[in-house]
Amino acid sequence: MLVHSRKGKWATWVLFFVLFLPLFALPLLVILMASFSEHWSGAFPSGFTGEHYASATRGDSLRALTTSLVTAVAASLLALTVGSWAALAGASMKRGGKKLLDALFVLPVAVPSVVVGLAVLVAFSKPPMILNGTSSIVILAHAILVTAFAYQSVSAAIMRLDPAYEQAAASLGARPSYVLWKVKLPLLLPSLTAAAGLCFALSMGELSATMMLYPPDWMPLPVQIYAATDRGSTFTGAAVATVLMAATLLVLLAVSRIRTRASYR
Repeated sequence: MLVHSRKGKWATWVLFFVLFLPLFALPLLVILMASFSEHWSGAFPSGFTGEHYASATRGDSLRALTTSLVTAVAASLLALTVGSWAALAGASMKRGGKKLLDALFVLPVAVPSVVVGLAVLVAFSKPPMILNGTSSIVILAHAILVTAFAYQSVSAAIMRLDPAYEQAAASLGARPSYVLWKVKLPLLLPSLTAAAGLCFALSMGELSATMMLYPPDWMPLPVQIYAATDRGSTFTGAAVATVLMAATLLVLLAVSRIRTRASYR
């Protein structure tokens, strides 16, 4: 903490809790409370039940959770592959080309995600590649939306790399491919895992573009949460949302452990 006086530290902590609790913690706590509630007519919920979680962890909800996990993993891997390759290629470009590449990858997140969904729907509903009505179009849309974050994360990590490692390997006769796989990528591994975790989390919560693209047999969990709340099943939707948060956090914790181990290699 950059505040050195005791009063300043106390003021900073008070400000943190005053802002953090109502803006971040309280909404999540409300969702958690609603997921165990039978009724909510006053300031606090009444009744306690676990039936909402029984519905949220079986049947359609379980299939939707599996769909979200598969979509997020596939989209993250695709985004990480494309984003990392582009970042490595961009590092050797001149300034003008690098700026153009940056703009191209940032463009999907600079416009509303529903626009990206519509663009993907129009582009892949006619030959030569028809993906409309398949799970692939959902995965592709998620990958397009999160690739920018993988690209930016890896690009920033490449800029921080000490070129002495590559120069030392090249001076010893290592080929460029060997330098890439044995020197550069291991050094980038912490940033790659961090980018993968970010892409996964963003994909797990994506709704706008997904609503335009998902086929009936490939419904991700955010769509089911929206459908549950839209038909009035707010408490069941809260339970499904809690399951979504828990699954995302568990995967992010696993990615964080991998990143920590990679940092100490």
